[in-house]
Amino acid sequence: MWRVILHSDGTVRCWNNSPVTIVKHVKYRECCRNLACRIGGHIVDRCSEFVAYGAEGTSAAMTCATCGCHRNFHRKEEQIQLVCTCSSHPTTGTGGGA
Repeated sequence: MWRVILHSDGTVRCWNNSPVTIVKHVKYRECCRNLACRIGGHIVDRCSEFVAYGAEGTSAAMTCATCGCHRNFHRKEEQIQLVCTCSSHPTTGTGGGA
């Protein structure tokens, strides 16, 4: 595990003042749409993962090809990765670290 420093201006830097890039990965998982909402029940489709119906940037990309629901009905999973550009970091270079 390595340390990063969050500066007051919003920049993130490594312990040796090298810039750190924040990479955000977003995946949409199973469908959580309640199909029995009108009758007071709770039944979900549970298709396993969102699969875009069209190309990225089109309106069809917001529709799931598996269940036909809008992407917002699928559980959103975010992963944030910090990528250090310094050569002395154990995971990005050959020097330093235990």
